[in-house]
Amino acid sequence: MAAAKNNPAIDELARDECLRLLASTPVGRVGVTIDALPAVLPVNFVVSDGAVVFRTVPGTKLDAATAGAVVAFEADGYGTDADPHGWSVLVRGVAREITEPDELAAARALPLESWAWDGGADRFVRIELTVLTGRRVRDTTAG
Repeated sequence: MAAAKNNPAIDELARDECLRLLASTPVGRVGVTIDALPAVLPVNFVVSDGAVVFRTVPGTKLDAATAGAVVAFEADGYGTDADPHGWSVLVRGVAREITEPDELAAARALPLESWAWDGGADRFVRIELTVLTGRRVRDTTAG
């Protein structure tokens, strides 16, 4: 029996929907430059005060943040009961390490675990949502 053919459509998402979707998933990927080449690294994150915030350790992601680099950040989802269609949200903005004492205390209070450092990731990075875009892929086949 032949597989059913789907009829995909791509919808651009409004900013509010992008923010809602970002807040619905705990893992995303930050894109940075290492030795003039792109690298994409997974991070746990939250959206807080209009920015993406994640924990890290000294190294690649923190180096990009302390250099004030423009980075890309992407999160996506697909195939859940609540949303059977796929989506992707892309953030582009300046990354910076959070060092100001009040802002750092607020970041430490966020419900944010480190990706793989068993609590050892004690540095926080903030990515401003300078450019925020999103797409939803859906099947337009009736039925």
